[in-house]
Amino acid sequence: MHLPRSLARLIKELSKLPTIGPKTAQRLAFHIVKSDPEKVKSLADALLEVKETIQYCSICGNITDDDPCALCSDERRDRSVLCVVHGAQDIIAMEKTREYRGLYHVLNGAISPMDGIGPNQLRIKELLERINGNNIKEVILATDPNVEGEATAMYLARLLKPLGVYVTKIASGMPFGGDLEYVDEVTLSKALEGRREL
Repeated sequence: MHLPRSLARLIKELSKLPTIGPKTAQRLAFHIVKSDPEKVKSLADALLEVKETIQYCSICGNITDDDPCALCSDERRDRSVLCVVHGAQDIIAMEKTREYRGLYHVLNGAISPMDGIGPNQLRIKELLERINGNNIKEVILATDPNVEGEATAMYLARLLKPLGVYVTKIASGMPFGGDLEYVDEVTLSKALEGRREL
């Protein structure tokens, strides 16, 4: 089937998005073609705005419109507890539990030698700098329950223990091999409650 050039390009670009295969990309493209021009313009404007305004918090590494982010700026949060996560999407999952009231630190990934990601590619240096001199008493490692997440947690525990902070890991109520961002709030809340010292 021959598609108009612009439609073929749209399908190609949509299929580059995570979890969007060729068939889903095609369905989305045809939906966009049939949509009201104002809705399409609104979508295009939202895409451009997010690329122009989203930045990374200079303190925790979370995505934000303003630096520092709303979580780091919130004086009501417990500044003695720091939760370390792989990515900004994990903060959203943790916040949905309404159980955690401390601060966060985003690593921007996990140690994965197979993918060429070592400790130097993560925000570990920034984590150590935050802990030194900031009255952090506990660091909760909320890494994904998979090989990379466990390796990252063990590496961080070895680095952090000599600094005199209490290092814990969220409990495994989560399936091994899963991603934190996809775990439901109740399971994640229970995992947070049942965290253990490393």
